Amino acid sequence: TDCGLCKMAGRILNLSRTVLRLQSKVIGINTTLSATVLASCKKMSTGRKLVNGANLYYDIRGSGNHTLVCIPGAMGTTRSDFTPQLDYFGSREGLQIVAFDPRGYGNSRPPQRHFSGTSSFENDAKDAKGLMDALGIDQFSVLGWSDGGISGLILASLFPDSVKSLVIWGANAYVAKDDIACYSSIRDLSKWSSKMLEPLEKEYGRDGLHQLWDSWCNVLEEVYQCGGNICKDKLIGINCPTLILHGMKDPMVPGYHPVYLSENIQNSTVHNFPNGKHNIHLRYAEEFNKIVEDFLTKLD
Repeated sequence: TDCGLCKMAGRILNLSRTVLRLQSKVIGINTTLSATVLASCKKMSTGRKLVNGANLYYDIRGSGNHTLVCIPGAMGTTRSDFTPQLDYFGSREGLQIVAFDPRGYGNSRPPQRHFSGTSSFENDAKDAKGLMDALGIDQFSVLGWSDGGISGLILASLFPDSVKSLVIWGANAYVAKDDIACYSSIRDLSKWSSKMLEPLEKEYGRDGLHQLWDSWCNVLEEVYQCGGNICKDKLIGINCPTLILHGMKDPMVPGYHPVYLSENIQNSTVHNFPNGKHNIHLRYAEEFNKIVEDFLTKLD
């Protein structure tokens, strides 16, 4: 009988130990989950800041010390232009990525977008700097696509102490005769693919989109008529390391534009995507992101 009681006591003791181990694991899992949730909250946020008279919408991912600010292209938004970059760089150790809707685009309305010569590019550059100031970020790197790349060039020139490095693609410092022919060929939105057209129509409405695009085309034609210069004079003021990416089949930005930029920006390098078009960061997102990350890592 005593042996039976001892065996039973042993089983109860073993069972108690098993329960304690399970409780410990559950507590550990809950703690890990809580930490993960808190980390996620810190790594993702959206909001608005009043900058230079415009209420700018922004999206922040990550919590690293090296901040990247993304400037969209014509009619672009954080969601339409930079989703793969927000997802990727927002999860990388040591990085923080900020994208914003330029004034008059996406969630940064009102006001409506106003185009006037080359001033829109400079306004977006100053807005990007103003947003970083409002967020308390003194130094940052710039990722600019298309019109956003032009604004990135201006931003790096105007605020050399703030811009650590510059990455641009689909950008040009001037408008040539061949560029005007290109813009004319894509001016008719009915010729656009539904994949390109539908999200923009959803954002701005059919009439709003047509008005925006017509205004953009008109301004670039005006710039050409006035000599074609957008920001050629600003390139000499760019001192930061600069990565120029180019899709060699880009129908909007021919190869002479990245060549001109590389020849006139000190400390610049060019990387070509042989089959890439205008949206290399979306079409080849994984390759694009790794190239940019390698460039940024060498700087740090």
